[in-house]
Amino acid sequence: MDNNLNVTYLTLDGYVEVHKYRYLYFVIMFTAYILIICFNSTIVCLIVIHKNLHEPMYIFIAALLLNSVLLSTALYPKIMFDVLSEKQIISYSACLFQWFMYYSLASSEFLLLAAMSYDRYVSICKPLQYPTIMRKRNICILLVVAWILPACETIVPIWMSADIKLCNFNFKGIICSSTVYKLHCVSSRLLYVYGLVVSVNLVILPVLFVLFTYIRIFIITYRSGREVRRKAAQTCLPHLIVLINYSCLFGFDVLIARLETDFPTTVRLIMTLQVILYHPLFNPIIYGLKMKEIYKHLRKLFCPG
Repeated sequence: MDNNLNVTYLTLDGYVEVHKYRYLYFVIMFTAYILIICFNSTIVCLIVIHKNLHEPMYIFIAALLLNSVLLSTALYPKIMFDVLSEKQIISYSACLFQWFMYYSLASSEFLLLAAMSYDRYVSICKPLQYPTIMRKRNICILLVVAWILPACETIVPIWMSADIKLCNFNFKGIICSSTVYKLHCVSSRLLYVYGLVVSVNLVILPVLFVLFTYIRIFIITYRSGREVRRKAAQTCLPHLIVLINYSCLFGFDVLIARLETDFPTTVRLIMTLQVILYHPLFNPIIYGLKMKEIYKHLRKLFCPG
């Protein structure tokens, strides 16, 4: 606690031998951040520039990749600053803000994936109604909900935690999250229950919705011709791979915040790095290689002639 400024500081105790591997951490994070910006921005720009990609499916892909850029920008600069600092600290208010940005944008990813699965469901299972259902107005509504709803639901526990007294100032992690609950002097049952409700609304329900729509798609396409099955697999498989990958990684983060068991620092660090490294780099590669129209434009961009 800084008595002069009346600011509470937390020690980020999630790095493994940061003094020994300081520059290695920095090079990895800096390189990853630049690649994330370049990979995701390239595909987003291609979708914006080329009119044949101005379809709902590609608009949702652009929103998903843009969300990865926003999430990475909210986390990477602070991490790079920390690894070069003698002490890895963060003010409690900045920690709450980082928690808000991390969870609201991470939750938006699930809602965007749910919107993409709905688009595929309507396109494949109700093709005649597709132009009516997936109008520009409805697409805008889905995008606004995907970003606004998580922000509104996530701000509540942040606001409630702002005035709660802390008895522990060592945060076991490198990114502030709901694990902040473990620093409170008195654990709040209300916060815990509300956190579970938010997890159901923003994670579990969207995942179940995606799985339901893809099961319906596969059942209907299984009864259809070979060409329909091929088209369904080509457009749905990348979304499904991204969903499974992201759900497993983000699920671990939610799990360690809820369990009383203390995970080894190395395990925490590896899993956190996978969430912020693997997923934002993985998405543009999957969509760039697996989505035929995007791949065509990428080839023209990098292999002209």
